[in-house]
Amino acid sequence: MNMQKFKVEIDILLTVALLLLMPYELVGETAHEWIGVGMFAVLIIHHILNRKWTGHIGKGKYTPVRIMQTILVCFLVISILGSMLSGIILSRHVFDFINIRGISALAGRVHMTCAYWGFVLMSLHLGIHWRMIMSAAGKQSSKSDKGQTRHIRTWILRILSTAVALYGLYAFVKRNIASYLFLQVHFVFFDYSEPVIFYILDYAAAMGMMIFLGYYLNKGLQSIYRKVHTE
Repeated sequence: MNMQKFKVEIDILLTVALLLLMPYELVGETAHEWIGVGMFAVLIIHHILNRKWTGHIGKGKYTPVRIMQTILVCFLVISILGSMLSGIILSRHVFDFINIRGISALAGRVHMTCAYWGFVLMSLHLGIHWRMIMSAAGKQSSKSDKGQTRHIRTWILRILSTAVALYGLYAFVKRNIASYLFLQVHFVFFDYSEPVIFYILDYAAAMGMMIFLGYYLNKGLQSIYRKVHTE
């Protein structure tokens, strides 16, 4: 088995699951809970596949990029655990046998906040590792690209990614994602007359915008670090 390819497939599964989790009222509570359980299982596989990174946390030199990556992962883990634990408390289907009373309102606020921060942090995490993901996914096609063809493809991808990022910023504002991140409202608004695919596409664009930011933030920090250490 090509392990690098398998890692990319796991990342794709996580991305799809995350997007399907966001419109929970539109996909239904039962589906939302099972998708959440499935995503948590895939996250465990992701962690096992990347256990070498975890094992080296206390080793080696910490560059600005590595510091950023480590802090991001730590907050991401907190968000995921917060979402999972609060989700179990709120569960009416998969974990309905767990009957914890008196903290449903608190669990609801924790679940919403952790879910949206998890969405943002996971998207940034994908952006930071985007070059590696794309390298693994397009390894075969890149071998056949030569000179001008590769140059043209690169510019097409840059234009498309910029367009997605710009629309993603619009979708981020349109869907009031910032208000959910900072708990300015205690519930998510859903337009039940809207096809769920439009909702998912907007969140996919918002994710694309944050992947774009993560990619260029990582690239910028690496460039600054190299420049400082070569002068």
